[in-house]
Amino acid sequence: MNSEFSRTLSLLRREKKVSQRAAAAELGISQALLSHYENGIREPGLSFVVKACDYYGVSADFLLGRTLSRDGTTIAPEELYDLSQEKDNSLKGSVLAMLSKKLLVNSIGLLFDLLAKTGSREAIKAASDYLSTAVYKMYRRLYQANPDNNPAFFSVSRTHFEAGLPEADMRCSEAELMDALAAHTKAKGNLPGMTNDDLAQNYPGLYQSLLQIVHNTGERVNGITATRKSK
Repeated sequence: MNSEFSRTLSLLRREKKVSQRAAAAELGISQALLSHYENGIREPGLSFVVKACDYYGVSADFLLGRTLSRDGTTIAPEELYDLSQEKDNSLKGSVLAMLSKKLLVNSIGLLFDLLAKTGSREAIKAASDYLSTAVYKMYRRLYQANPDNNPAFFSVSRTHFEAGLPEADMRCSEAELMDALAAHTKAKGNLPGMTNDDLAQNYPGLYQSLLQIVHNTGERVNGITATRKSK
């Protein structure tokens, strides 16, 4: 049983707002055994998985972390959905965070695998620098939201941070990435195939995450233009 199962099992119970004792009683097992399942200490049998799916109203594929869709359907490019607009509005808090993390982790893993195939150290470093700065910015925003945290924790001054120095660093990294990829194409030819069919064949477990991010981001960015035109 994969590690996603135990984490999802625990998160679904918390989302349902039931105690471990109450959930165990409904599932016909002891609280101690459910605790072992939720912590990945023991693996359940098929009968428990079926009961858990019925109890939490999800598919086995969702419970096992094989799909982002609760009913177990495979997400095709034309059927991608926005997690923030989930129809039943049930993806909240920790479950939404877990699924959002999965989308990003899967997508970044795929991107760096594609970069690795180029063999370009310059491209890999530039991409890493770009994403590292994005993570830095997000963490710093979270850190600064708590007024009790020490502002001197960061070496980049708050004045420079708010003036957009990290954004400048990201633009420089992006330019370095473009130069590195252009140099690779000139010296070695085209990059690895990245069409839908290429990704589905080479990354069957990851490509849907990347396509969902492409879809969601495209919708959000296009929405900015649509909003401005409507004013």
